[in-house]
Amino acid sequence: MKILITDDHALFRDGLKLTLEQLDNKAQIIQAESYIQAEKQLEENSEVALVLVDLDMPDKNWQEGLADLMTKAPQAHFVVISATEDSKVVRQALERGVSGYIPKRSESKIISAALKLVLDGGTYLPPILLESLGTSKVPNENKNGNLTTRQFEVLQYISKGLSNKQIAYEMGVSEATIKLHINAMLKALNATNRTQALVNAQKIGII
Repeated sequence: MKILITDDHALFRDGLKLTLEQLDNKAQIIQAESYIQAEKQLEENSEVALVLVDLDMPDKNWQEGLADLMTKAPQAHFVVISATEDSKVVRQALERGVSGYIPKRSESKIISAALKLVLDGGTYLPPILLESLGTSKVPNENKNGNLTTRQFEVLQYISKGLSNKQIAYEMGVSEATIKLHINAMLKALNATNRTQALVNAQKIGII
């Protein structure tokens, strides 16, 4: 697996590199110190599967920079690792389709666990967003986003960051069945990915 780390602080990039190598000693790690340099790396490395990116870099505003990177690597998973913990910024990043948002002040073991979750196909949401999403387990019957009971159950597990495999285990069904539930849930919530589904579900008040 090839992974791109984009951050304007060399020491932080090196620390992430060590963490990633502990998670997957076969991973090929490349680095960039700006959005523009990251774009060049993605042009030269079309097989990058995971992009870790800091939002606050001097060469572009983060909305433009992140959008440009995602255009360059539509096949890759993106994870934001940022010092910014404003819930509005977190939501905006998730709405753009990132697979996780990790605060930089998180302990190394939290960062490691979050990255492992994403590499396993899950979604990592920071505590600040999970708190705002709440922990309701019963949807409003008049406002359920047209989800079936099983689809809503899957949505609840996704809100906890579980991967498809983990959800399948919890629900006692096959991973293929979970994928079918997720596809139907995404359509019902007018979302294109898991994180956008969570944001849309929160907007209509079902979680």
